[in-house]
Amino acid sequence: MTQDHVALVEIDLAGELMIAAATSPEDRLSPDRIDEVLDVDADRDAREAAAGAEQRSATVQRL
Repeated sequence: MTQDHVALVEIDLAGELMIAAATSPEDRLSPDRIDEVLDVDADRDAREAAAGAEQRSATVQRL
């Protein structure tokens, strides 16, 4: 089941990149534009928030 979810997310991201490439006036998408389309900053923020929550939880458990 998890593999199906991951595959669907990957297909969705590939579709977003294809749409961005098709509508872009340039021949290639820049690395910054790819990050923007894939919402890399939001993913990074979510991972950092999760890591911070885990760290706080581990600290509280030790107290």
